[in-house]
Formats: sequence, structure tokens, C-alpha cells
Amino acid sequence: MQYVGIHTQQRQNNFRSMLLLFLFPCLVIGLLYAFCYLLLLLAYNDDGLTQTQMLSYSTAMFIHFAPYVLGGVLLWFIIAYFANTSIINSATGSRPLERKDNKRVYNLVENLCMAQGMKMPKVNIIDDDSLNAFASGINENTYTVTLSRGIIDKLNDEELEAVIAHELSHIRNRDVRLLIVSIVFVGIFAMLAQIAMRSVYYSSFTSSRDREGKGNGTIVIVLVMLVAAVGYFFSMLMRFAISRKREYMADAGAAEMTKNPRALASALRKISADPDIEAVHREDVAQLFIEHPGKQAESALSGLSGLFATHPPIGKRIQILEQF
Repeated sequence: MQYVGIHTQQRQNNFRSMLLLFLFPCLVIGLLYAFCYLLLLLAYNDDGLTQTQMLSYSTAMFIHFAPYVLGGVLLWFIIAYFANTSIINSATGSRPLERKDNKRVYNLVENLCMAQGMKMPKVNIIDDDSLNAFASGINENTYTVTLSRGIIDKLNDEELEAVIAHELSHIRNRDVRLLIVSIVFVGIFAMLAQIAMRSVYYSSFTSSRDREGKGNGTIVIVLVMLVAAVGYFFSMLMRFAISRKREYMADAGAAEMTKNPRALASALRKISADPDIEAVHREDVAQLFIEHPGKQAESALSGLSGLFATHPPIGKRIQILEQF
């Protein structure tokens, strides 16, 4: 494998991640315009409109609906963005870990933060014997490093320090904030697709009352469903790519912090044997962990299925760490 320096890897991953995140609002705008054009194309396909007229009408409809759509997206984003901490804590069953409960963990976190000039985040624990960890929060008041009881008990000091450094790198690089933004956009498309599918299902039971009205309504609903499905598919690909790039970047950051990349490699080997936190059932929360609970990327059946993995293969991560 070709050697890639830590700083080079960070720059490359940061550029690609920001590029992928930029595509989310572009996708919303593009799909809204496509919906307006397709709707008019079906409504006026027999009226002999020219391409110029179709584009003109589509643009006018787009301008009319864009403020409402973008306003709804913004409102959704704000609510989900600021409610994420309580949602994550509830989904994982995590609780605060006090200094008096485990001075070893606090000393490791505090020493790393002092060395990096970072404000110490909160420390939470999940009462589970499996090995996993994640970082969460959107600012210095909410940043949190969460560790499972298993990872605290089963890793030695160097390995645990490397895992904590990995999570602090996510905080330092604003990875958690980036992932939350991507999760919110995916949620928008998922909800839109769900609403459209339920509308189609409902309309199938009411079609006998008004066949003509049903036909026009179903066309609109099917268009919404198709556009939402396409948007959801591509937004998932972008979200997963962001997650994979950020894991490599956090691994590099941990190696830089501890000057001991092999300690993280050793920790990842132990984590890969038992990463499944029983309390985690939500896919969007699961991707925050250092290793995806219940769905390891190495088990992908092909390169295509690997596109949907939230984490890169842990064997590849270990190999990169061991080359330094």
C-alpha cells in the first residue's frame, strides 16, 4: 500500500468531505426543479408547448415553491440539529461518567485535551460489555466522548488512550457536526419518500370514488415518490462517504496525538471482535461509533454494497495505521 502522510490524508479527506456535504442543498434544489419540470411535462404533454416554454413555466413554478421547500428544510434542520444530543443519549442509553467513578478515564481524556489545547468534553458511559465508543455534540458545551464499559475494562491504557484520541479528533475536526448535518438531510428525503408511499397506498383505497381525480393525484404522488427516492438514494451515498472519509481522518488524528498508531491498530482489532452495543437500533446513531455496531464493512459482499457502508473496512484502517 502506498504511504500517505497524516497531514496529506487529513487535507484530502477534509476536501472530499466538504465537497460531499455541499452537494446536499444542491440535491434539494435540483430535485425540486426536476419535480416541477416533470409535473408540467405530464400536465401539458398534449398542448404542443415548446422546450423554451416548458423551461420557462418550470422555472416560474420552481421560484414559487422554492421558498416553502427551503424554509421547511431549514426548520427541520434547526429542530433536528439542536435536539440531537438528547436523541443520541436516549438512543444509546448513555449516562454521565463522573470523575470519582473512573479517574483512569478522566486522566486520559484530560491529558490529551491539555496537550491539544482543547476544552475537555463531557464523558459518558454505556453499560454494555461490548467494545465501542463515539463522540457527539455540536459545540463546546455539548461535546461528549462516550465509551462502553467493555472498552474501558478490556483495553490497556495505551489502547484506550488511542480510542479516546480518535474521538477527540472527531471533535477537533468538527466531524460530529458534519455528520449531524448529513443525517438531517437524509432524514428529510426519508420522510418525504415515506409520506409519498403512504399517500399512494391510501389513494389505492379511495380511487373508486373519483377515478379522474385519482389519476391526476396519483401522478403527482408518484412524481414526489420518485424524486424523493432518487434524492434519498444519492444522499445516503454521500452521507456514508462522509462517514468513511472522516474515520480515516480521525485515525490519523489519533496517531498524531498519541504518537503511537499501533496502539489504535491494536484497539481496533479488539473492538472488531465485539462492537455490538445492544441498546443501539438506529442506523443514524450507529454510524457515529468508532466501529459500526452490527454491520462491519469488511463483510460487504461486493464493491457495490461497500458504497453503503458507514465505516471503511477495519482491516484496511489497521493496515494504514501500521504503515506509519
